[in-house]
Amino acid sequence: MFGQNEIKIDAQFNMPNKSAKIAQTIHYQNTSNDTLKTIYLNDWNNSFSTKRTPLADRFTQEYSTKFHFAKNEMRGYTNITAIRDSKDQELMHSRLKLHPDVVEVQLSEPLLPNQSYQIQLFYNLQFPDHTFTDYGVTDNNEFNLKYWYMTPAAYDGQWHYYSNKNLDDLFIPKANLFLKLEFPKNYALYSELDIQDITQNDSTQTFSLFGKDRVDSKLYLNKFPKFNFVQTDNFTVITNLENEGIMPTDRAIITDKITQFITENLGPYPHNYLLVTDIEYRKDPLYGLNQLPKFINPFPGNLQYELKLLKTTLKNYLDNTLLLDSRKEYWLKDGIQIYYLMKYIDEYYPDLKLLGTLSNFWGIRSFHAADVDFNEQYNLYFMQMARTNRDQSLTTAKDSLLKFNANIAGKYKAGIGLKYLNDFVNSGIVEKTIQEYLQNFSLKATTISDFENLLKKNTDKDVDWFFTDYINTTEKIDFRIKDVIKTKDSVTFTIKNKRKTNVPVSLFTLKNDSVLSKQWIEDVHGSKTLTIPHNDATKLVLNYDNTIPEYNLRDNWKSLEGWFFNNKPLQFRLFKDIEDPNYNQVFFMPLVEFNNIYDGLTLGAKVYNKTLLMKNFSYRLSPKYSFNSKTITGGASGIYTQHVEDQDLFRINYGLGGSYSSFAENAFVTVISPSVSLYFRDNDNYRSNKSSFINFRYLDISRTNNNPLLTVTNPDYSVFNVRYVNAYTDLIDYSKFYYDFQAARQFGKISVNYEWRKLTENNRQFNFRFFAGTFLYNKTDENSDFFSFALDRPTDYLFDYNYLGRSEDTGIFSQQIIIAEGGFKSKLDTPFANQWMTTANVSTTLWRFIEAYGDIGLVKNKSVNPKFVYDSGIRLNLVTDYFELYFPIYSNLGWEVDEPNYSQRIRIKFTLDPEVLLGLFRRKWY
Repeated sequence: MFGQNEIKIDAQFNMPNKSAKIAQTIHYQNTSNDTLKTIYLNDWNNSFSTKRTPLADRFTQEYSTKFHFAKNEMRGYTNITAIRDSKDQELMHSRLKLHPDVVEVQLSEPLLPNQSYQIQLFYNLQFPDHTFTDYGVTDNNEFNLKYWYMTPAAYDGQWHYYSNKNLDDLFIPKANLFLKLEFPKNYALYSELDIQDITQNDSTQTFSLFGKDRVDSKLYLNKFPKFNFVQTDNFTVITNLENEGIMPTDRAIITDKITQFITENLGPYPHNYLLVTDIEYRKDPLYGLNQLPKFINPFPGNLQYELKLLKTTLKNYLDNTLLLDSRKEYWLKDGIQIYYLMKYIDEYYPDLKLLGTLSNFWGIRSFHAADVDFNEQYNLYFMQMARTNRDQSLTTAKDSLLKFNANIAGKYKAGIGLKYLNDFVNSGIVEKTIQEYLQNFSLKATTISDFENLLKKNTDKDVDWFFTDYINTTEKIDFRIKDVIKTKDSVTFTIKNKRKTNVPVSLFTLKNDSVLSKQWIEDVHGSKTLTIPHNDATKLVLNYDNTIPEYNLRDNWKSLEGWFFNNKPLQFRLFKDIEDPNYNQVFFMPLVEFNNIYDGLTLGAKVYNKTLLMKNFSYRLSPKYSFNSKTITGGASGIYTQHVEDQDLFRINYGLGGSYSSFAENAFVTVISPSVSLYFRDNDNYRSNKSSFINFRYLDISRTNNNPLLTVTNPDYSVFNVRYVNAYTDLIDYSKFYYDFQAARQFGKISVNYEWRKLTENNRQFNFRFFAGTFLYNKTDENSDFFSFALDRPTDYLFDYNYLGRSEDTGIFSQQIIIAEGGFKSKLDTPFANQWMTTANVSTTLWRFIEAYGDIGLVKNKSVNPKFVYDSGIRLNLVTDYFELYFPIYSNLGWEVDEPNYSQRIRIKFTLDPEVLLGLFRRKWY
């Protein structure tokens, strides 16, 4: 697949203009059996050129606005001036419509098998700002570059070209590199290539570099020395990883220790230099540690720096030597990296805990998280996605993975999978195979099949399950022990496979806490009954060492003693913790809340069973004392979640909830609601921002009024409600349909709500919303609008909205707005409709977050002609859907800005709900 390609580059860098002028020659070797008439070139610098490239789409999918709102001069592009062959003939070329960072070159004559072809390229590079992908030009006008010049795509019977999607996974054939780089004298150059010559001029310097069999060419042009060179017995590490407070001698010892470990386990590194950068670590950090403030170091001595250097060095070693398809066959390199990261900890720091030295702090050491070993984190992160039915198979193309899977869960599944496999085949067979594989295929064409074939040659055990069930599917692993019958000499029991996987499971016999035996049980289809010697065992445990990434560990053991020993003891914990499968855990959390002005500040506690990993059944009980209402308020709920795999319908929630709170001064409401919710997604595209759900619920509502100034009609009522929401929540294009049906004894109504947003290329946002609702029947009191459609402020008789002062008619709490039903901002003279209502709300950007809005509608009440209503004003869209201000200007009331009480007409939209705010984080990762 790869031949002896050669790339020669003559580059002149213009630092003030953030550009470079390139003259490049590519000698391309056709190592296939096909005759080629075209060659495809990767030009990933051009992926920054417009807001419509695959890279730009990637940013918007993950709700990142930095690229879309950037100034044009911050984006990079490539301007090709000429492409010629060895005879100086002009070659026809074009950019692919769907891949503007891939160039198709028409050859002047066919390229036969085993023949080479010379292409000369002349182009100018405008480098992007570093804020987009970390690579590019920094604020100090320093150049941190990767994938910066044009390279041929890989060909093995078909072309493997991919667009840049900020995944750092360019897949190219190896080549010998010759670089001639001219840049100012006040800059220093850092590269993995060998320096052959340096020429100094008056204001510039020229470096001649060479690299044999290269696939990566990071280039750093910095004004100040930022990299340290550490020469070891194996290879020289060049790094700018943050090492504040670490002595140079300690850095040298740590680096030598790491290079020795890598060389012993993976084999000799084929190049002289390995560049390990802070950018690479930030893109693939030790998750958890990267969230801590810099002044907190939970690990003893220099261990934090050591682990950062180890992880990044492992990744670079594999990227520079293992020539796999980085977009499609990424999991093996990821798995090897994580496997040896775990092995390093096992060898040098076997007692290291997940929380490091924080595990010894008072208050923290009481948590189960303080007892968890460092290497258990990989299973925890993977289970975070498996338990929520968001995991994806490791054969899914990398650009189709959710960000959390691409960056964290998928890598960890691959690493713990190799450990699982190694434990199963025994005798270090997997480690031997990895080393042999790297030795045989270092800097050679290779695929996952080569590794699989080599593994099967090295073991007699059946390992097909690893590649079929574990790697190629999202089938969960889950076993349990049941039906134990013991005699004096033997124990008969049944292992039940609760899933469809055909994977081996480890069986341990224990005497108290000491392991007596371990064996692997294979081919458990449905159930398998076994009889083993008793040998004074007191307990049977599946997967005792947690090597297998199992979905549920809580039913993996059976006691062989006593009557009640199998009933796991209750464990009470303060605050949420990591799940401990040996206990039935109950958590307490103090609550200090402010949900509305009538209850005021509330103090209480939440009793619940939810751990950091999702459970199928969760409950919550949260009694609170409210200081304003001077009573006990709160709620309780229980939810059972049914996960559905490999279907668009991926989750069903069955719930029962109840709450008691104030809705006005000295007035309380009790809501009891059973519900069923069905959630849908595109099963073929987890990254799609399209989703939908349908909710069936029955609300039983009763109100108690002790306020003589408040009139309450219909204090008790029940409503059956069906809601269906279909949404596409993209940053650029947003649309949402909302259908609602309600049936009660006194009324029935149906409504539809449609929202549409568009963010244009010139950063102008258009918003449109349409609402229409009608009563199917209405037997309510004509003097009350409690159940009517609302033009500007719904009465919220279903108690869905987080009003701080839902019964207020004046004051700032009456100015809180929730865009629902009519969606108007002005408080008009006809605020309700007891027959039907239809409205439209529009807004558009004036400047940055300042928008103009306008609303129109028809309001129809019984025995009255429809009334046309309208309003307009200015909207400050500070954080869309989370914090907005509305300033009315003109409406049916006339010029509202002339009114003396204008400040009371300003409407405020905001949320204090932590779960809602957490959605800002989740949408980027899930």
